[in-house]
Order: sequence, then C-alpha cells, then structure tokens
Amino acid sequence: MSLNGKRVAVLVEQLYQEMEVWYPVYRLREAGCVVELVGPEAGKTYTSKLGYPAKATLSAKDAKGDDFAAVVIPGGFSPDYIRRSADLLRLVREVYAAGKPVAAICHGPWVLCSTTALKGRRVTCFHSIKDDVTNAGGTYVDEEVCIDGNVITSRTPEDLPAFVVAIIEMMRKG
Repeated sequence: MSLNGKRVAVLVEQLYQEMEVWYPVYRLREAGCVVELVGPEAGKTYTSKLGYPAKATLSAKDAKGDDFAAVVIPGGFSPDYIRRSADLLRLVREVYAAGKPVAAICHGPWVLCSTTALKGRRVTCFHSIKDDVTNAGGTYVDEEVCIDGNVITSRTPEDLPAFVVAIIEMMRKG
C-alpha cells in the first residue's frame, strides 16, 4: 500500500525531545505521508528541551481520528503536557479505537497511560516510566521496538530507525 497522501499526526507540546519529533516527521514525509504537527493551539510555536521550535499546523480540537492514518507521540517532557489536554487525549483514543497505529517513544507512553491503550499489551519505554506503564496495565519489556496490536513503542532516540520503520510497515499493511 502506498503511503502517498496518508495523514499522520505528530503531537507537539513544550519541552519535546527534538529527534523524537523531527526524525519521524522527515522520514514519514519521505515515505509520502502528509504530516501535521498537532498541538493544543494551531499556529503556536512549541519549543523543545533545547529551544528548537515546532509550530503546530493543526489544533487538537480540530483534529479528528478519522482524518489520520496514525499518530506519533514523542518523548522529552512534552508527554506530561500532552496528557493535560483533553483534546489531544481524545485524538489518541480515537486513532487507537480505530485500530490505526499509535506510536509512542521514550516518555511518550506516559500519554498512553492516560488512555486504555496499554491494558494487556507488551510495551517498552524509557526505563524511568516503566512503573507507570505497568500500573496502567501494560507489561514492560526492554526492547528496541515493541509492537502489540496497533501500539508501537520504543525506548530512546537511539531506537528511532526501528521505531519509524515499524510505523511505516504497519501503515503499509493497512
């Protein structure tokens, strides 16, 4: 299946991890996807942990799960802010419920802890949040990339190549 024109939401909020936003954005665009940076407010610039800007192209309130083929949740400290947004959580829940890829890396699974997506699933993440993942019903595994159903998780920026390949492969399978 071609990914040309498939829309992917990459969530942005303050203090995101640079590589975990931009590596997936560029790789998914190279694969033909239309990538939207979805944040609480469209047009607002969210800065990374190091101050690198990411301007939201779409507001969470205007983002609907039916409009996207996948959602990517980066790490850094942004997941702590993302999970405070009812609209961002709604978007993640809609994409998850539709059986589309929900991909979270590093601290990104913190967002999934605020949904039911981890219940009964094998999940990896940055080691400091493994207790949160377990308490949310997931089974923590220390793997480069973990795929369970439509949930894709990885641990750190070093895992990004395998993480993005898994997203692309799952999207191609439809």
